[in-house]
Amino acid sequence: MNIFVSNLNFNTTDEDLKNAFEEYGNVFSAKVITDKYTGRSRGFGFVEMTDSDGQKAIDALNGVTFDNQIINVAVARPKEERPQRFNKTNDRRNRNHDRY
Repeated sequence: MNIFVSNLNFNTTDEDLKNAFEEYGNVFSAKVITDKYTGRSRGFGFVEMTDSDGQKAIDALNGVTFDNQIINVAVARPKEERPQRFNKTNDRRNRNHDRY
């Protein structure tokens, strides 16, 4: 089970997250998501556990104070496809190319 954890303290590490969830069962992975440019935490993360252990952790940890923040814990939804972003430069090049 993939578990989504939000409203994390910006100082929370992967290891802190793993330790919090290990109390409820075997943790396969725990990852705090960071900004790709600054390396700073984005305030949320993911934990992977078995389904039964994961549900125990969700029930126990949702809405509790962890690392001075009230965290939200839920089953993670699959990542959705995002629409392609408009790019002025590429669009302009394509239009100019069509003129020739």
